[in-house]
Order: sequence, then structure tokens, then C-alpha cells
Amino acid sequence: MSVFDELRKLSSAEDFFETLGVDYDPAVVRVARLHILRRMGEYLAKNELDGATDDEARAACQETLSRAYEDFVASSPIAERVFKVHKDAVKPKAEPAKPFVPLTTLTGNPG
Repeated sequence: MSVFDELRKLSSAEDFFETLGVDYDPAVVRVARLHILRRMGEYLAKNELDGATDDEARAACQETLSRAYEDFVASSPIAERVFKVHKDAVKPKAEPAKPFVPLTTLTGNPG
């Protein structure tokens, strides 16, 4: 069974850490579990793992999980902005259009 098949069967963030042998603080994982796994996925997507051996893939998974975890040890889920809702919260908003009322509608004068 490949490491990816093994990971697909896991049901919690703690299972990922234990399966991959990455040390973690339960307090950090309790707060940022989804963010850590999402960031791990982002990091893995940047790796070229096509044709990698199972050992190479496992090492890449360990490294990306460890790296993602460290992001949230040093920061917070809000500061890291992994999910769209957090990214949108700080995205610059377009200036709303200012209302325009032509003078003719107020005076009844066509011009």
C-alpha cells in the first residue's frame, strides 16, 4: 500500500502525525488541525512526486507536514490565512459607487 493510500484512510490530524512519525503539541493541533492539513496539501501540491518511490513520497509527506505544523506553531490560523474566508477578510474592497442624482430630477427642469 502506498503512503498516499495509507493517508487517505486516516480520519484525524493526530493520525497523520502518528502515521508519519512527526512530533506535535496536541494544543497546537487542537486549534489548527484543518489549517495544518490544508497547508500540508498546498506544500505537497508544489512537489513533483510523479515517479517517486514510496520512501521518497513518505519523506516528502513527513517534511511537508512538519513544515505546515511549524507554520502554526510560530503563527495563528488567522495570521496564516489558509482558507478563502480568511483571505477574503483582508482582501481590498472595491470603493462603492457614489450615488448620483441629476439636478434635473430635483428641479424638474429638462435642461
